[in-house]
Amino acid sequence: MSGQTSPSNPTITDPYQHIQIIPNHDGTITRDPNRYPNSSPSPDPKDPTPVLSKDIIVNQSEKTWVRIFLPRQTIVDSSSTSKLPLIVYFHGGGFINCSASSTVFHDFCSSMVLDLHVVIVSVDYRLAPEHRLPAAYDDAMEVLQWIKTTQEDWLREYVDYSRCFLMGSSAGANAAYHAGLCASQEADNLVPLKIKGLILHHPFIGGVQRTGSEVKLVNEPHLPLCINDLMWNLALPLGVDRDHEYCNPMVDGGSKLWKNVRLLGWKVMVTGCDGDPMIDRQMEFVDMLVTKDVRVVGHFSTGGYHVVELKEPSKAKALHALLKDFMLDAPAA
Repeated sequence: MSGQTSPSNPTITDPYQHIQIIPNHDGTITRDPNRYPNSSPSPDPKDPTPVLSKDIIVNQSEKTWVRIFLPRQTIVDSSSTSKLPLIVYFHGGGFINCSASSTVFHDFCSSMVLDLHVVIVSVDYRLAPEHRLPAAYDDAMEVLQWIKTTQEDWLREYVDYSRCFLMGSSAGANAAYHAGLCASQEADNLVPLKIKGLILHHPFIGGVQRTGSEVKLVNEPHLPLCINDLMWNLALPLGVDRDHEYCNPMVDGGSKLWKNVRLLGWKVMVTGCDGDPMIDRQMEFVDMLVTKDVRVVGHFSTGGYHVVELKEPSKAKALHALLKDFMLDAPAA
């Protein structure tokens, strides 16, 4: 696709209207409550659903919480003594939309629990512009500390704390890698929680200078460039541009904290597809990690669109197969 527009894919004149948000005079936004449907948790083991879930408040004053997903069979089969790997998951939404209860992310986590046989803690972090970055990163680190200390029975009874992975989709992948960098400085303080790797699913990253894929896919219908820019404008700290480190992981040659990730032996997976305007940046990101001797693997598919696996079950199954191999190959405790 070129930068040309077509009747079926016209230029967007009002990006706020396109994503159904209204800017307010006080710097907040009004979100359409019907744009992203929500799903309720299913905590009762007597419920026939194959994946149980429940919500736990982490920080009452900041209104942050997590949704825990657990295979129902784990509770039903009391004879099983093996504990399960843990994925700490961060939802997408450009840092301005969605939550851990959004149906698209609830279903995505549920399917991963079934296919990968893991426990997932899905993080509901604060959103911008009411809470600009690094608020989401701070919330991510608070959740890791909460996991370390909580007596929540679904975690204490069924999770192998020595096999933890941080994962996110889109903006959530951005949150996962920033949380990973912060956690790499706190590894000893997070014990018994031991992170083994980062799983960055179509990471939401950017920069001031346009890449070839951004120019080519400027009006890509799933994530037009003007929407990408608006989300960053609302999420980044006031007064900075898209070459801030929160947005551009390659700025100044990349964070020096990747050295910690390398020394800890963590693995990093980056996934994407050539229908995503950010693919050039994502591939450059992988190349940068290679130069830093980080154990990184990139999986970039043909076709599709940004976070296609959230909407197409066959693509999700293929991703799960990659994740299963990645997690099995993670360094031993």
